[in-house]
Amino acid sequence: MIKKKIKARLRKSKRDFKKNIKIFFEWVKGAELVELKECETSKDPVRPELDNVFRTSYGRKIYGVKYKNEIHAVMCFAFTNKIPKSVKELDLLSKDAFLQSAQRDQNVGKIAIAYTVWSKKKGGGKLIVKEVFKMIKKSNHLNRLVTLSPLTEMARNFHLKNGAIEIQVNENTQNFEYKVIK
Repeated sequence: MIKKKIKARLRKSKRDFKKNIKIFFEWVKGAELVELKECETSKDPVRPELDNVFRTSYGRKIYGVKYKNEIHAVMCFAFTNKIPKSVKELDLLSKDAFLQSAQRDQNVGKIAIAYTVWSKKKGGGKLIVKEVFKMIKKSNHLNRLVTLSPLTEMARNFHLKNGAIEIQVNENTQNFEYKVIK
C-alpha cells in the first residue's frame, strides 16, 4: 500500500516537473528583447530612486524581455567611455559620452553599463542578459558590457553564474564584465 502511494506521488511529481519545464521553455523561446520608453521604477529592487527621465536621457536606454504582451524582465543601460564606480559617476560619464557623440559620429560611448536588472519571472534575468549581450555583439561601436552592481552577494553570484568576470570592487558598488567577442 505504501509503495503504491509513493509510486503514484513520484508519477505526479514527474508529470508536474515536465509540465513546468515545458512552460518555462515555451516562454523563453517566445520572448523578445524590446526597447522601452519607461518602466515601473518602483518595481526596481536595485535602483528605485532613479526616475524614467534619468533612465532615458543622455542616450540611456531601458530594455525589456516581452512575452505575450507583458514585460517579464528589465535592464537599464548607460553608455560611457570609462567604467563608473558610483551612480553619480555613471551620470557624469554618460552625459560626457553623449555630448562627445553629438560632436562626432552620433555613437554614444564604447562601453554599455548595465546599472539595474530585475525579473518578474524565473529565468528572466538570465534571459535579458543573454539577449542584451547578443545585441551588443551586433553593434558597431560597443566593445564592452560592464555592470554597475550593488555591493551584495546576490548581485555577485548572479553575474559570476552568468559568465561575467569581477573587474573591481568599489566603496558602494562592484563592476563585472561580460566578454564581448565579435
